[in-house]
Parts: sequence; C-alpha cells; structure tokens
Amino acid sequence: MSLVIHEHVRARLVTDGPEPRLVPVRLSCDTEAPRTVLLRLPGGADRSIGRDVLEGGLRSPVTCGDLRIWPCGRAQLVVELHAPDGVTVFQFDNAPLIRFLRRTYEEGEAAGTRPAAGTSSTLT
Repeated sequence: MSLVIHEHVRARLVTDGPEPRLVPVRLSCDTEAPRTVLLRLPGGADRSIGRDVLEGGLRSPVTCGDLRIWPCGRAQLVVELHAPDGVTVFQFDNAPLIRFLRRTYEEGEAAGTRPAAGTSSTLT
C-alpha cells in the first residue's frame, strides 16, 4: 500500500494589482512514485513537477517545459507557469517546501522506496 504525503501551503499569486493575493496550494507525493510532486493550484488545476526540479529551483533557476522556478532572496521561491492564455506566477516561502521535500525522502525511505543510485537530497 502506498503512502501519499500532503502539505498544505499558502502561496502569493502575483498579479498586476497592488498586493499579491494569498491562495491555498496543496503539495502531494506518492511514495510509490516519489520523484513526482503534484501541485493542486487554485481552481482545482493540478500540475505535476519533478521533485528534483522543485528542489533545484530552491538553489538556482530551473526551466522545465513551460515551467520556470527560481529562488527569490534567501527565503522564497517563485514558480512561473506558462500557458497559451498567459502566465501565472506564484511566490512560496521556502520553509514549508523544504519541510515537504524532506518528508518525501524520509517517509519514502520508511515505506521502502529508495532513491535512485547516485541521487540524494541536498536540502539544508
């Protein structure tokens, strides 16, 4: 039986208005497929992202298809989603993302899912 790890976080939806709007985002990861993180965005939109892509974006800019992620200062991460009808930008605090990513490694190993050879978390 697989274990699904969830983390509910708040992100700032960056708009052209004077202040970003706080929105709920749910992060999920199935320990049987630990290399994929599912982002449940406002409006019920789901977005799959590689765990390594999300983790890499905490340290340096990463582009993966129509997705761009980069660190914003020392404590935040920006996720930019490109679609035919425009661009959506979310700003996350790093702490809940790092907590979630750590859990995917720890609980994945406890469930018997080992990281691929040569891979390891660099979360600090």
